[in-house]
Amino acid sequence: MASCFRGPLPGRRSLPLFLLLLRVSLAQERAAATSLLSGYFGTKSRYEEVNQHLLLDPLSLGPPEPGYLLPSAACAPLQLRALIRHGTRFPTEKQIRKLGQLHRLLRSQERPCPAAQQLARWDMWYQPDLDGKLASKGRLDMEQLARRLAARFPGLLAPQRRFAFASSSKHRCVDSSAAFRKGLQLALHRQPSARDIENETIEINDKLMRFFDHCEKFVTCVEENATAMYEVDAFKEGPEMKRVLEKIAATLCVPVRDLNADLVQVAFFTCSFELAIKNVNSPWCSLFNEDDAKVLEYLNDLKQYWKRGYGYDINSRSSCILFQDIFKHLDKAIAESKSSMPISSPVILQFGHAETLQPLLALMGFFKDEEPLAANNYKKQMHRKFRSGRIVPYASNLIFVLYHCDQARTPEEEYQVQILLNEKLLPFPHSEETVSLYTDLKNHYKDILQNCHFNEECELSKTNDTSTDEL
Repeated sequence: MASCFRGPLPGRRSLPLFLLLLRVSLAQERAAATSLLSGYFGTKSRYEEVNQHLLLDPLSLGPPEPGYLLPSAACAPLQLRALIRHGTRFPTEKQIRKLGQLHRLLRSQERPCPAAQQLARWDMWYQPDLDGKLASKGRLDMEQLARRLAARFPGLLAPQRRFAFASSSKHRCVDSSAAFRKGLQLALHRQPSARDIENETIEINDKLMRFFDHCEKFVTCVEENATAMYEVDAFKEGPEMKRVLEKIAATLCVPVRDLNADLVQVAFFTCSFELAIKNVNSPWCSLFNEDDAKVLEYLNDLKQYWKRGYGYDINSRSSCILFQDIFKHLDKAIAESKSSMPISSPVILQFGHAETLQPLLALMGFFKDEEPLAANNYKKQMHRKFRSGRIVPYASNLIFVLYHCDQARTPEEEYQVQILLNEKLLPFPHSEETVSLYTDLKNHYKDILQNCHFNEECELSKTNDTSTDEL
């Protein structure tokens, strides 16, 4: 009796296989293209870009760092202070509206254009009410970071320890803190526990986490001053951006006059958002090659440099209130240790923004290039230290660890400090070593600790005309 389930007819068998192979090939090409771009997304970079091993195992502490000094076995961690940027977020309302403008432009195209048609069919799922909210991936970023830090510092992040939590008032930071506490609960209390870390009190502290909002000089002279971003605006009109603009316009079959640097940048950021939020290779990525990505990264870095980094002194000086608070708690921990008292704040976990970390790192002298980033030195800055995506991606973290060393030969060697950026030891600017005596560190930053007064730094002079010359 003939079977009801016949095999494929001769000549038909190869067609599905051909389509499958074509689909796999196209997916691989798009994935390869995205991987070429993903190192250039600046502050929109996923955390895995600076810790590639997390792509294989999100709880891995990574390979050992050869050549880096560690405190001796006789040194025990006394206090940990972590400044943590929120996890992966959705685009802001402003970015979503720009993307909507670009998407409508492509949907209105009448002439046949494969690239424009492909993007016109793309589902514009971002809605303005998502406005910078923490994405599910951002919650996962925080949960996994908490579990890794608990594994890295088991003596400090321990079940009976006291934790002090603080956050910016922005919902993405408050939600990041909640997700981190959930991860900490999982790490420290695998079995049901009377202690509910997830619901422990969190302090909202914009004075420290959003110091820039409270600095009148910064707000007036940089934030709200149209001329402060001169280098950024000049680069948008420069030859590098002009080349990218003309290329994208030709690819999308639209007149160059219908595009501008902001719309091209939002297309590039959409590629980054799709990768970071959904882990997909977006069709928006196909518009760009690696050379385009380097130009667009530099545009983003220029903005970070002049608005949050070394561009103007007030950018970093406004963070001295946070810097001094860090050392105030380190001093207190040392005083308690010397008096054989329990450390009142062994773990301080604070959740803020890229704008919280970047000025602080500049204040401390990290990632400073010999020449300022400018519109006219793009090629000279190809190997710059200041690359925001490697410094403050989503979930970036700056951690100060104070150690007490029992077998110190001198009183100065009894207390030592390490700093980690994104879970990697950071060499100190004054020594290039990854361990510093606390006394040496305080001496190096003596001027900032003693002479940087937030109210004085941020006060506007009565004759101020928003000129950037004195910044």
